[in-house]
Amino acid sequence: MSPRTLPDDETMYRALVRKDPEYDGVFVTGVRTTGIFCRSVCTARKPRRENVVFFTDAREALLAGYRPCRVCHPLEARGAPPAGIRALLDEIERDPALRFKDAEIRTRGVDPVSLRRWFKKHHGFTFHSYLRALRVGAAFGRIAHGDRTIDAAFAAGWESTSAFSDAFKKLAGVVPSGARDGALVKVTRIPTPIGPMLAGATEKGICLLEFADRRMLPTQLTRVKRLLKAALLPGTSPFFARVSEELDRYFAGALRTFTVPLDAAGTEFQQRVWAMLRTIPYGETRSYGEQARLIGMPDAVRAVARANGDNRIAILIPCHRVVGSNGSLTGYGGGLWRKRWLLEMERGQRVLC
Repeated sequence: MSPRTLPDDETMYRALVRKDPEYDGVFVTGVRTTGIFCRSVCTARKPRRENVVFFTDAREALLAGYRPCRVCHPLEARGAPPAGIRALLDEIERDPALRFKDAEIRTRGVDPVSLRRWFKKHHGFTFHSYLRALRVGAAFGRIAHGDRTIDAAFAAGWESTSAFSDAFKKLAGVVPSGARDGALVKVTRIPTPIGPMLAGATEKGICLLEFADRRMLPTQLTRVKRLLKAALLPGTSPFFARVSEELDRYFAGALRTFTVPLDAAGTEFQQRVWAMLRTIPYGETRSYGEQARLIGMPDAVRAVARANGDNRIAILIPCHRVVGSNGSLTGYGGGLWRKRWLLEMERGQRVLC
């Protein structure tokens, strides 16, 4: 197994002191005086420089005798909810019409304040806003399949059709009657070892899978809405469980080919480029020039690179496997460190616990 190149120690120590999220997943830090290891974003008191040692991943730190930090939990997938919140989300997934008051949340062993903070941090909205969005999504589906607006409103738990219409328009972007002709994209977050990803699904398959901190994510969401003529709402989909399970196996090194259905809307040229991306074998790379030649357009290297960047389904359509003509890593929407991380994992240079 060939060694992996880390940033220099001073860069990593500065990242640790700043709790820099850009380096979360690039390295973990062992603290000699306590025997624990942490993520770069750990909020615990920072150790002195001479007491720090850096490792490529949790496995290296464990083999060196260090214990995982109880503050930043370096063995957990980034963005994974705590057990109590996970159980609450599972309950809601079984019945999206559920409503919870703070007292009911406490009976499930979850602190309402912590729940609000977790949702705000990881989703950008509150828990109760999430419940409202789920109910609107369920009503959208009912109306799209022929139910009357009033029936959909009552089934989703609204006692007033005017309040339902106001919430529906605010969240879905259309009045309830517009759901009859529109499509709906359900969205959720999926934790991974290198950061949470935002997944979107239509009735056909996964149409979006992007890292949640990608700067272009708002633009990609707008494109999905325009291309699919769809509203985007938090919700559940059978494709989410499947893609989450396949991603878990992929990051564990047990899966090389994804089988979850995709719904990748794009131009004919983009479709050709994305289809060719899916032929790049696991653990291998191709240049943009090679991709252009393989689709029969050797002079279209720049256009191929643009289509590569327009890919909205990361990892499943493996644009991270395309490199420069000299083998150098080039742009990647999720960040070059993630591109390097994925390629090293696929080549066996990085092993997850």
